[in-house]
Amino acid sequence: MKRFALLVLALSVTFAAGAQETYPYAERDTCTLYLDIWRPDQPSSKPAILYVFGGGFIMGKRSDTHVVKWFRKLNEEGYPVVAIDYRLGMKGFKVKKTLGGAQKAIDRFVMSQRIGVEDVFSAVSFLAAHPELGIPSDNIVISGSSAGAIISLASAYNIANGNTEGLPQGFNFKGVMSFAGGIISNHGKIKFSQAPCPILLFHGMDDTLVAYRHHGILGLELWGSDYIAEMLMKKGWNCSIWRFKNRAHDVAGYTDCLWPIEKEFLEKNVIQGIPCTVDAVVDDPSLPLWKAWGRLSVDNVYREH
Repeated sequence: MKRFALLVLALSVTFAAGAQETYPYAERDTCTLYLDIWRPDQPSSKPAILYVFGGGFIMGKRSDTHVVKWFRKLNEEGYPVVAIDYRLGMKGFKVKKTLGGAQKAIDRFVMSQRIGVEDVFSAVSFLAAHPELGIPSDNIVISGSSAGAIISLASAYNIANGNTEGLPQGFNFKGVMSFAGGIISNHGKIKFSQAPCPILLFHGMDDTLVAYRHHGILGLELWGSDYIAEMLMKKGWNCSIWRFKNRAHDVAGYTDCLWPIEKEFLEKNVIQGIPCTVDAVVDDPSLPLWKAWGRLSVDNVYREH
């Protein structure tokens, strides 16, 4: 940590609206991980949005063009944004059509989620260790798209189940905003031991990449937004879900399209602490439809052909 403190001092910047401040937050065996901070015009007590990019654990970056517009919208509304790197556990990996290949894939998917959560926890701990950056670590909403949404939900799941190694003592996120996410498991159905932070779920009902409800093969299971919402709502816990008819994995790219819904969740469920629950089915032809995204599936993304 001493090395990173020195690096932070070396990366002296002037804080300005829309400025992209970059800091190294963790060093791994294969890479150094960085985070960017995007700030609103004026200091605010609103929670920071910690964003985890998508890309199937094989690609993507923290400054993807399609989310920068959303970062600026959040800044305009007074929300700082922290966009992080994480290790891409599936990069360069293809699933072989053998039993042994399938088992290796299971191990790789589980590992990808696990190291993503580790990296999120490291980013939070870095922010806690550097209060001079002005991002209070006790006031963070985590949000992600696709693989980033899986990591975001898995982070909240780990905290709810007491798996908090690497986090400041007593830490919890103020909320989760998940765009086409789920939770990977190799031990059957997922179960929250206690109430997680407030969760907002967006998912296409025709999604075949990150399953809308559930996908399982040879012991690897992905529990999607429909299942998570049902489980949490039965407990009376703070969860809302927006289900998009005639949409597949397109919803992973809807960060900037759904701002009014996000704003209500942030203001009501997170800032005011009102446990407002929404279960909505949306059929809106005006929302973007990206045919290439809609055709994505586990088979055509990861399979060795």
